[in-house]
Amino acid sequence: MTIKTRFAPSPTGYLHVGGARTALYSWLVAQKLGGEFVLRIEDTDIERSSQEAIDAIMEGMKWLGLQWDEGPYFQTKRFDRYKELIAQLIAEDKAYRCYCPSERLDAMREEQMANGEKPRYDGCCRDLSEYPTDVDHVIRFRTPQEGAITFKDHVRGTIVTQNSELDDLIIQRTDGSPTYNFCVVVDDWDMEITHVVRGEDHINNTPRQINILNALNAPIPEYAHVSMILGDDGKKLSKRHGAVGVMQYRDDGFLPEALLNYLVRLGWSHGDQEIFSIDEMKEYFSLDAINKAASGFNTEKLLWLNNHYIKTMDPQYVAEHLAWHMKEAGIDTSNGPALTEIVKELGERVNTLKELAAASRYCFEDFSEFDAKAAKKHLRGVALEPLTLVAAKLEALEDWSLENLHKAIDDTATELDVGMGKVGMPLRVAITGAGQSPALDVTLKLIGKTRCVQRIGEAVKFVAARINS
Repeated sequence: MTIKTRFAPSPTGYLHVGGARTALYSWLVAQKLGGEFVLRIEDTDIERSSQEAIDAIMEGMKWLGLQWDEGPYFQTKRFDRYKELIAQLIAEDKAYRCYCPSERLDAMREEQMANGEKPRYDGCCRDLSEYPTDVDHVIRFRTPQEGAITFKDHVRGTIVTQNSELDDLIIQRTDGSPTYNFCVVVDDWDMEITHVVRGEDHINNTPRQINILNALNAPIPEYAHVSMILGDDGKKLSKRHGAVGVMQYRDDGFLPEALLNYLVRLGWSHGDQEIFSIDEMKEYFSLDAINKAASGFNTEKLLWLNNHYIKTMDPQYVAEHLAWHMKEAGIDTSNGPALTEIVKELGERVNTLKELAAASRYCFEDFSEFDAKAAKKHLRGVALEPLTLVAAKLEALEDWSLENLHKAIDDTATELDVGMGKVGMPLRVAITGAGQSPALDVTLKLIGKTRCVQRIGEAVKFVAARINS
């Protein structure tokens, strides 16, 4: 038997982190067991579905590297199949037409709730002998009234639901469109889905769907219902926690590998290991090892992971992602160091690629003014002689190597008989415009000889003007 999993988002919004984790878990099951992964767009909610959301979901999946083997399938293109099976269920007396007006159903629901009862359809039309086809009606599934549905959930163990607790759910609306619970069942059957991984909010749907599968004489897949993700404050993850589309994490400077590593650990573990490559995820992941407790989203940990991946992944790969951020920041990288060098030399100092783009701007663009605080402290009269001397030494260099750059700074301090800070700090402000940067020789190397000499010259003018003012 071929293992098949699916990710079936509703295109009413972006791919959020909860959906991305579900997709990742489903994808890993298929990858681990040599199976196939299906992408299905559940777009039966026509009013709320949008092409923009479909595009955002697929873009997010591709950015994360969760490539599907089949699909995307769209439920709206399968209505004929659903209607065919609904007609079959009616013919077999496993479904029936319900003519109850909405006013009756609303009143019944209000009365049940007032009595502290669980709202449910009372079966008013279940045993009608006549079914006029020209009157508005819905189609309801005839739920068995006896027995129970029992299934083993990979996350929560054995779950038992008495059929007496279930009512006859609607499987076709008055406008003829099929409902979610029916479409899902038919799709999973037709697409030969063997493992269904989804959120815990679907647990109550599962016994209903198993009843429909049984009525269709279809095989029952295995289920795993994963718990929700909570925000840093312990409340359900929402937009105020940054639970926006997955692509926002791309925009904020995260590598897909960091987000995947973080998401796989939100509810699953393998010993005390924190860092997982994609291959390790495939090797170790198991549905049975998913924790049924809710997981808390910790932004600080995600930032820590991202920093790890920026530092340790192939600089060429990281540079490819950085290039997008440089373009977004409006930084022209055609005249400056290779982005791989930026990654190697500055990567350890940042948590995101967005930060890295901002931190390396001075390597590609000149600045019009110095940071006021740094200039006040370091571009004073005593800096004039060190800056003038080091500029001459740097300009004389034929080999712009780290060794020669370090020697030029060291020789300047020795000749002037001052500490390295008396040379290094004014020089740092002169070439970067601010008071912080990596090691000076590295910074000089990245910026390049022409820019460095020119900027030191501007700093000398700035100091001279302060002296004369």
